[in-house]
Amino acid sequence: MLQCGIVGLPNVGKSTLFNALSSAKAQAANFPFCTIDPNIGVVTVPDKRLNVLESIVKPQKVVPTVIEFVDIAGLVKGASKGEGLGNQFLGNIRTVDAIIHVLRCFDDPNIIHVDGSVNPVRDKEIIDTELQLKDLESVDKKFDKLKKMSKTGDKETLKGVEVLEVYKKHLESGQSARTAPVTPEDKRFIEELQLLTAKPVIYCCNVDEGSVVKGNNYVELVRKAVANENAEVVIISAAIEAEIAILESAEDRDAFLTDLGLEETGLYRLINAAYHLLNLQTYFTAGVKEVRAWTIHKGDKAPQAAGVIHSDFERGFIRAEVMGYNDFVQYKSEAACRAVGKLRSEGKEYIVHDGDLMNFLFNV
Repeated sequence: MLQCGIVGLPNVGKSTLFNALSSAKAQAANFPFCTIDPNIGVVTVPDKRLNVLESIVKPQKVVPTVIEFVDIAGLVKGASKGEGLGNQFLGNIRTVDAIIHVLRCFDDPNIIHVDGSVNPVRDKEIIDTELQLKDLESVDKKFDKLKKMSKTGDKETLKGVEVLEVYKKHLESGQSARTAPVTPEDKRFIEELQLLTAKPVIYCCNVDEGSVVKGNNYVELVRKAVANENAEVVIISAAIEAEIAILESAEDRDAFLTDLGLEETGLYRLINAAYHLLNLQTYFTAGVKEVRAWTIHKGDKAPQAAGVIHSDFERGFIRAEVMGYNDFVQYKSEAACRAVGKLRSEGKEYIVHDGDLMNFLFNV
């Protein structure tokens, strides 16, 4: 399951956003540390294709794919040294796939800012520094260990020392591990460290209602500051998302969005950004028992896609029967797709496409 950790300084709208994104309720209050333990909310990934498949197949149930959002305790300056809830926070964040960094991009005299003024770039840098300092601790430990081991002259160990030195210098200069000048192959030396600043990041600019369509000056400052980071920037109004969350019907939600000049919810944009950032896509299985969405990486081959359902499917993979989503929608059934040659039999080297409908044959 895809897991995104939501981080941010106190009072930037992080818990309000989390509440809106999930059915779990974190206590949103106007003071730091109202979210002591990480709250976890499981959110279904909106995909209109599932509704279309449901209307054609008429299954007993429909199972969308899900994302887990982890609301991580408020971080303050000095967290890497254990200030506030520092160490607990940093432990909770190590296991997530991506970080959603909520930045306050709105003025409101009624909501205090932990540093006294609204400045999203400064806020970003405070959290970056805390995460970089924590990463530097991890890199230093491994660097010292490998340096001692390198006296044997082992080539792999010497290479490790060289790579860790690059990370060490990069972090010491106040930059995040994800921008370190190392080859993808050399990243193997830091994999086990689960570096916090190596994780992909989405900057979530929390704006007022009037700025939700086009953004504002604060958002522009954030865009400039993160231009070289290969990060996603998403504009969201946590207050609007909170209002959408309490609307019962899809019609009411659509009407509310239309009034605001929006085509989709912030949650939808956030999930899209996460999929794009993590290079993910969806394939489907469809039968009378269930129509189901599965998440895989772009470029995954058929056996890997099968493994998401069960490891036995990957181990004993024989072949996959594949139909394109558009073909299935046009011809309305597996039999009709087969009759016009739109159902293909694919082997181990087949690269799965977004929206493929798949059926796996395996033998264990």
